[in-house]
Amino acid sequence: MNKWVESPGSGRPELRQRFFSSSAGPGRLLAAMDRLERHPRNDRVIDRVRRAVHGLPLGRGRDFLHGRWLGHPVHPLMVQVPIGSWFSAAVLDLLPGQHRGARALVGVGLATAAPAAAAGWVDWADLQRQQMRVGLVHAASNITAVALYAGSFTARTQGRTQLGKALGFAGLAAVSLGGAIGGHLAYRQASGANHAEAVPHLVKPGWREIGAVDDLPVGLAVRRHVDDVPVVVVREGGDTVHVLADACSHLGGPLSEGTVSDGCVRCPWHGSVFRLADGWNVAGPATAPQPAFDTRVTDGRVEARLRQTEPDAEPDRTDAA
Repeated sequence: MNKWVESPGSGRPELRQRFFSSSAGPGRLLAAMDRLERHPRNDRVIDRVRRAVHGLPLGRGRDFLHGRWLGHPVHPLMVQVPIGSWFSAAVLDLLPGQHRGARALVGVGLATAAPAAAAGWVDWADLQRQQMRVGLVHAASNITAVALYAGSFTARTQGRTQLGKALGFAGLAAVSLGGAIGGHLAYRQASGANHAEAVPHLVKPGWREIGAVDDLPVGLAVRRHVDDVPVVVVREGGDTVHVLADACSHLGGPLSEGTVSDGCVRCPWHGSVFRLADGWNVAGPATAPQPAFDTRVTDGRVEARLRQTEPDAEPDRTDAA
């Protein structure tokens, strides 16, 4: 028997083996999440809600809710306030004479849940289908928690403290479940992660040839490779060539299939816009820039190297195209 496979007699609790993942395979909880990712049952609801979120007249507020100003999604940061408030209220509910403080914390959680949810919905509307299926259940769990805490606050205000406590503990259970599902969404499904982060670790230092400059169409994005890493190449004219990592930092969309306009390339999947000159994310939903490459043309051949981002790195001005 493989020494890494747990046997029934290995001393592991049967309940853990049944519900949680082990070396023998996924438990029931993870298997249920995997089935949820693949099941199209709620896709019609997803499409309606996504269209509604995209139709909101948010303007620049959309990028603010995505967290482009912060450099990563703002939703995980914003949810700390309601969750922390509700958890603190639960602690006070276990102590004598803390009814007013617990009620105040429940109210703080309710007041801050709305902006946190708004950021979450804006992010959710620009995810992949499998992620949206899990995200919808995550949202449903959190909506249930908000409803329970609203009932808890009302009961506390009316002097029905015991009912308020019971509803509060039920709300904490619901929001905890929502948090667990959110963790699955963020870490197993990589929602909100920088999908271009690995590029600097895969490209070796120094110049790499990527093709003849005359083979590059002017003003169009094409795909090439640097050390087997896909890159998007755009020739502006003459010997001016821009090179960025091809996989969009938002969810890995192919920028080489996107459109080029005003010195930027737009991702074909969710519309993130990156500046060709340096890879900066001009517009979301991407919150991280694209890894950029320096370029030069030698004997009619385009060469590229990963741009140094360290503050003390001195650019090679003679090599820049």
